[in-house]
Amino acid sequence: MCGAEVKPLPEGVQRVAALLQAKGHPHAPLMLDDAARTAQQAADALGVALGQIAKSIVFRHKGATAPGEPADERAVLVITSGDLRVDEKKVEALVGRLGRADADFVKSRTGFAIGGVSPIGHREPPLVLIDRELFRFEDIWAAAGHPHAVFRLQPRDLPRLTEGAPVVDVTVSQPA
Repeated sequence: MCGAEVKPLPEGVQRVAALLQAKGHPHAPLMLDDAARTAQQAADALGVALGQIAKSIVFRHKGATAPGEPADERAVLVITSGDLRVDEKKVEALVGRLGRADADFVKSRTGFAIGGVSPIGHREPPLVLIDRELFRFEDIWAAAGHPHAVFRLQPRDLPRLTEGAPVVDVTVSQPA
């Protein structure tokens, strides 16, 4: 062998790639040489602005789906710009009470490890919110199911790829 063996894509990346292809998305996942577990690592690896990284933040929904019912423990996925922080109070105002999502919860609900959570292709469909601040950019990049995998898209692609997730204000207000 010459050292350039072809390696199969990790299962999560295959799942994301298949969905992107099925939805007619023009950009397949790209495997990076180094891990991009954080938005900063991804931005550095791609040579783009930190805000162009669409980070996927997962919360544990602690609210009931109807009055008198127990909490549903569903994953809540917030897709936001890598240069911003999510305001939990704004998210709770939209979806109800939230709890912390540890690594086991994230993996069991999404099928992805933290650092590789894609906005699409989840094991169990999450409740998805798209941060409006992503629309500051023409092109953005999102994780593709593995800490070494990303895919390119435009912010306007997210509602279509996420089955109509709403675009909302969910980040901490920036000082003027």
